[in-house]
Amino acid sequence: MIVQSATDVVGTEHRWTDEYVRHKAVDLIGDLALLGGRLTADIVAVRPSHRGNLALASAIRRSDGLRVPPLMGIQDILGVIPHRYPMLLVDRILEVEPGKRIVGLKNVTINEPFFVGHFPGHPIMPGVLIVEAMAQAGGLLIMSEIEDISDKVVYFMSLDGVKWRKPVVPGDQLIFDVELLQLRGPICKMRGTGRVDGHTVAEATMMARIMDR
Repeated sequence: MIVQSATDVVGTEHRWTDEYVRHKAVDLIGDLALLGGRLTADIVAVRPSHRGNLALASAIRRSDGLRVPPLMGIQDILGVIPHRYPMLLVDRILEVEPGKRIVGLKNVTINEPFFVGHFPGHPIMPGVLIVEAMAQAGGLLIMSEIEDISDKVVYFMSLDGVKWRKPVVPGDQLIFDVELLQLRGPICKMRGTGRVDGHTVAEATMMARIMDR
């Protein structure tokens, strides 16, 4: 927050000459993010406020200008992939573009069983489980391309370009963005990225095969 007197800011100084414009632009982006979908538009804002931004978001949601893909909750996920506790590592699907990409969410809590031993007094989510969660989101994307999923399962075949960039700790919310690069018969190739608070924590290219159970 910036406190402005009649002549200058109080207790601090401007970091940029257009600081107020930047602040209002970030406010607008944050308010429109509440739409829960991707918006492609040119927006001209004159003296915007949170109330006005939210009114715009409500108007867009009521119109045909925004198509929000159906979300998948945990019960939907349980009906698609075979993973169960303690290996089910996707809590929710936020976005789905069938045949293209999927965005999944994993809430990381101190109650995760792997934190007991990794590491006592210094809990860090194992990197292999971060990639596993990413792969499960990818599996949900692949399964959306199959008409009858009752007797199918996705086996992962290979990982390339795996990188872990930051540790994931209790309280983090992992967002996975997985893109389908190629699907030829039962074989598919995907590229996944995991982020926490907008910062990339892991990435990998994955190959998988659709198999009969």
